Amino acid sequence: MFLTTLFGLGFGWVTAQPDSTRVYRAPKTRIPVVIDGKAGNREWKHAPWSAEFIDIEGDIRPKPTFKTRMKMMWDEEFLYILAKLEEPDLWGTLTERDAIIFQDHDFEVFIDPDNDTNEYTEIEINALGTIMDLFMTRPYKKGGPMDIQWNVKGLKSAVYLKGTLDKNNDRDKYWMVEMAVPVNSISKTGKIYTPTEGGFWRINFSRVQWLMEKDGISYKRRTDNTGKRLPEQNWVWSPQGIIDMHVPEKWGYLYFVR
Repeated sequence: MFLTTLFGLGFGWVTAQPDSTRVYRAPKTRIPVVIDGKAGNREWKHAPWSAEFIDIEGDIRPKPTFKTRMKMMWDEEFLYILAKLEEPDLWGTLTERDAIIFQDHDFEVFIDPDNDTNEYTEIEINALGTIMDLFMTRPYKKGGPMDIQWNVKGLKSAVYLKGTLDKNNDRDKYWMVEMAVPVNSISKTGKIYTPTEGGFWRINFSRVQWLMEKDGISYKRRTDNTGKRLPEQNWVWSPQGIIDMHVPEKWGYLYFVR
């Protein structure tokens, strides 16, 4: 369903978005953000936490087991992202750049700065801080392809763990992800989409979570009685309505405010 009203954002009027699509208003930071995963920069207090993530299909599915939230800020050089992922069993195995990171628990970012629903950037990170990044010229259903050799040059990222990684004899609390995504590294066909007050990008975030069981002192992904791995859970900021993150027209809206 689409809303038919208009709403103001402090810099003009825009047509309201579908009532299931989420909107985030990111404040501009006055100083560069130090990326350490700990959210120590005082500027973060000016950025509101997002609504909690929900199942990728929306409210028709159960509420996620663990809380996930994010916040964002911006300046002319970077989009800054901070996420907090509640997690009682911190776990990660992949250490090589551009490994298929969603085989671990992960946090994912999808950015389409001109809302053309074709060319966009995807960044994934696990609790070890390992990055996979790629560029899509078109979504998979439109033929793709993905370019996994492409990198977000100058990307800054860090992870902070509140707990012990890969040890199942205790209960952990959460992990945090902090990123600075350089604007000039996610340009399309030579264009640079510098954030400006009153402008917007399309964006979404996903958390892949596997059902786990103890394995020695660590963990392994749970299987059924035939040995088949149980499917992952997909928790997102703005619901897709289907189990597919690669449908950019269903992503949320990031507005740049003062």
